[in-house]
Amino acid sequence: DADAAYDELARRWARLGYTPLLRSVGGKQQLVAQPGLVKPRPTNPWINALLFVATGASVILIGALNAGVDPLSNPTGLVAGLPFGLTLLAILGAHEFGHYFAARRHRVAVTLPYFIPMPLSFVGTFGAFIQLRSPVRNRNHLFDVGVAGPLAGLAVAIPLLVYGLILSPVQALPAEGGYMMEGNSLLYLGLKYLIHAELLPANGRDVMLHPIAFAAWFGLLVTAFNLLPVGQLDGGHVLFALFGERARVVGLVFVGLLVLMGITLWEGWLVWAILTFLLGVAHPPPLNDLTPLDRRRYILGIGVLILFVLVFVPVPLTVVM
Repeated sequence: DADAAYDELARRWARLGYTPLLRSVGGKQQLVAQPGLVKPRPTNPWINALLFVATGASVILIGALNAGVDPLSNPTGLVAGLPFGLTLLAILGAHEFGHYFAARRHRVAVTLPYFIPMPLSFVGTFGAFIQLRSPVRNRNHLFDVGVAGPLAGLAVAIPLLVYGLILSPVQALPAEGGYMMEGNSLLYLGLKYLIHAELLPANGRDVMLHPIAFAAWFGLLVTAFNLLPVGQLDGGHVLFALFGERARVVGLVFVGLLVLMGITLWEGWLVWAILTFLLGVAHPPPLNDLTPLDRRRYILGIGVLILFVLVFVPVPLTVVM
């Protein structure tokens, strides 16, 4: 049993200062003695706390500005930004703590979430991330850590989106233009139809998003970005856990698709294509790459790839002139 063998090897070799790596090379099993042991240093949680507070202030400010509040002349009007800001923080927090608790469960050293404030953006944040401080033991652990974030985020985002859409009226689109329209995913389109009995936008009408709905829509968009099946994004973790080294070929093909979509659909995909390529299309294997993904996780992994198709937004934003 590769897992039992690895645990015994790791225990014995740790006394000698080596980390064992189990690999499959050319159809043969290979044992590598990697000099050194990973000993993560403790991180400063005050940095995480300060970034969270700054991000909270940033998203609440943007929510208030989107509600038409001038915080300089009416500081108490910032409360109008709470529905948007708290919704977005809840979704991002659920996503990152999903990763965090899955990593802790498998004894992977991990940081608390780092939230990224960006008050000059249209949502007030550039998202959040955690940092793994030690290697993942096997593909099953890699899968759990990768998939826990998107599933936890969606578990919060979808009910909030449904609630927000209930609060969002369907109205005629402005005739003069000068506004942005959010893009449709299959899931978002279906939820709008379920709640308002219309495929929107259509016939010059669309749903006018309540701040909670807009924040939840953005949470779905962030999930779609994270599930891109490339490199060390969440989707890349899932893809490698499913298919091993073959995931690199899929990643390269998908980067090519991002370039094509950036030329034909939305220019932002070109930025994502460049970022994913520079950060690396290949995914590093876990310490023990011999233990295959178990059947339950394999079925869930296929389901997650289908979920990616449902939440993917081909054209996230359109400026209507």
